[in-house]
Amino acid sequence: MRKINALLTGTALVAVLSACGEEAPDAASEPSQRQDSAKLTTLHGEGEFTDYRPGTQASAIRYDKKLVPSGAEAEVTLTADSSGVRVELEVSGLLPNREYGAHVHVKECGPTGDDAGPHFQHEEDPKQPSVDPKYANPENEIWLDFTTDDEGEAEVTSAVKFTLGDRVPGSVVLHEHHTGTEEGEAGTAGGRIACITLVKQ
Repeated sequence: MRKINALLTGTALVAVLSACGEEAPDAASEPSQRQDSAKLTTLHGEGEFTDYRPGTQASAIRYDKKLVPSGAEAEVTLTADSSGVRVELEVSGLLPNREYGAHVHVKECGPTGDDAGPHFQHEEDPKQPSVDPKYANPENEIWLDFTTDDEGEAEVTSAVKFTLGDRVPGSVVLHEHHTGTEEGEAGTAGGRIACITLVKQ
């Protein structure tokens, strides 16, 4: 009996050690999974464009009724992690077969287009408004220029390699036309005609 008991004890010990060995990788991977999740940032904004009304918090505001007709809509999704930032913009109900400019901006939408602040830049231009191609370019900013189809719809995606860090964008602003790249005009795209506020998910 003593020999059998010793054998059983040894077998049980091996089983326990084996079980511990199997659990160790899972336990070790949990911190890594949590870290990857913590690095992921998602911002989203969508809605039908409406005129600004005091006391309301519309997510999509228009400033130009001609270029942004009633019923026009937009949806924006921004996803950022340690590898970069990706932004997807979908619009509908805009003027057909027309070029529009669009950029990610620093602040949320407000009563006027200027309330959204300057373009979100990875390396910030010390001189504002930024029209220097060194700073105002699609690698240092996030540009989403598009051309609508026959139905006034468009989809565009922009991906950049920089990370957000401690700063988070506040909105995407639609502009009158595609973005300029020349010295003194870099980053400009005419008037600010509409704005979509981004909210952290």
